[in-house]
Amino acid sequence: MEYKNIQLPPFSRGFHLITDILLREVAPLPENGLLYFFIKHTSAALTINENADPTVRKDFERYINRIVPENIPDLEHTFEGPDDMPAHVKASFFGSSVSLPIINHRPALGTWQGIYLCEFRNRARGRKIVCGIIS
Repeated sequence: MEYKNIQLPPFSRGFHLITDILLREVAPLPENGLLYFFIKHTSAALTINENADPTVRKDFERYINRIVPENIPDLEHTFEGPDDMPAHVKASFFGSSVSLPIINHRPALGTWQGIYLCEFRNRARGRKIVCGIIS
């Protein structure tokens, strides 16, 4: 099994396609296998979704903020700011990893699929991702 650490630059709050960044870091891929990415943070997440229409990412941001808004009055974990605890909840909704089959040296993503960084903090630093390849 091969591992690689990937350092992402800072991204603004929102949903960002990072497929190309990640795949550039792990090339070349074996003929067949499993590729996975794990984010080493509790206030950001990874997911796979629509890669063509940017309004999908805007809608994700709008609706997740309606489901888990900032400044909920009964939160106890508030010393890191009003976006922190909601970011933890949102990250748990989406998850910390994604896995992709590798077929013919390529990730087996669907035509309209891409990997998102789900950034839930207002002023996040760059994020660390661990990549693993099982061939």
